[in-house]
Amino acid sequence: MALPTTTRAWSIAEINKDSFDSLVLKDNVPLPKLGERDVLVQIEAVSLNYRDLAIPKGFYPFTLNLPVVPGSDSAGIILATGSKVTKFAKGDRVCTLFNEHHQTNPITPEAVTSGFGGAIDGTLREYAVFGDHALVKAPSTLNAIEASTLTCAPLTAWNALYGLQSKAIKAGEWVLTQGTGGVSLSGIQFAAAAGATVVATTSSKEKAEELKKLGATHVINYRETPNWGEVARSLTPEGTGFDHILEIGGPGSLEQSLKAIKLEGVITIIGFLAPSDKQPPLMDALNHVCIVRGIFVGSKQQFVEMNRAIDSNKIKPVVDSNIFSFEDIKTAYQYQWDQKHYGKVVIKIAN
Repeated sequence: MALPTTTRAWSIAEINKDSFDSLVLKDNVPLPKLGERDVLVQIEAVSLNYRDLAIPKGFYPFTLNLPVVPGSDSAGIILATGSKVTKFAKGDRVCTLFNEHHQTNPITPEAVTSGFGGAIDGTLREYAVFGDHALVKAPSTLNAIEASTLTCAPLTAWNALYGLQSKAIKAGEWVLTQGTGGVSLSGIQFAAAAGATVVATTSSKEKAEELKKLGATHVINYRETPNWGEVARSLTPEGTGFDHILEIGGPGSLEQSLKAIKLEGVITIIGFLAPSDKQPPLMDALNHVCIVRGIFVGSKQQFVEMNRAIDSNKIKPVVDSNIFSFEDIKTAYQYQWDQKHYGKVVIKIAN
């Protein structure tokens, strides 16, 4: 069968704060010629992140070049490889990186500005040509829908727990996660697999039970318990606090995270979901004698390590029960925007 030379692809050319109508499906978009280190991929599935919603609405704080094909997370099948590609072969299932030039840590300025679906064309298309450096082999224990969720949220959680090597998570430590977004759900799974004790927060009694099924030992309803930082801390041995906190909310929840952190513990700042005028001053990190660390997803090397752990521990990503079609992208975006989901929202592209 002849290889495709064009693809259908979604595009964002402008900002629209009121809706997702700036997403436009285009036909017959030319595919570039396959270079010697390139790989032609049939994209099977794409999962969404909060970042994907922020881009068309105009409040994504990092590098953005419009027009752009949206989406960073995907899994697909290799259809062809360039003459000098040695680590992949036709038929391999692969996942895309978030930042194509983030190969190892520490992250570089070049890597920060190489994000799929923001700085460069992303994954919401039927076929794509990628450099072989921008791909990793998918875990053998996951199907395409599951593997499509790994690029951003799980890898960010992995980086939070393992990226600072001197403070990498160990059995017996205590970890705090916030909410039921993709990073937190993966953080619970990875921390539990490492032998840590996990305390999670949520505002939903129903979701609290799901968090316990994933491996959380304690769940705190942060709406019922506004001062959840001190309450969470009281659960730790002798009230000493947490070794790791995955800080998802940003300014709106950082004050509570500082109350919960252990001396020399690590707060990893990941999200910007809860804006607030009460952002703690930077010097509060000194008052609590802790490490406050900002991260931007993770490297290819970490992706490989994470996939190995996923296979070894038979970890299954949490996927929302509603799977959307390629043509129904706007509905998928709105569904996640309305917070109707639990787990990753996935678009199935290949039949």
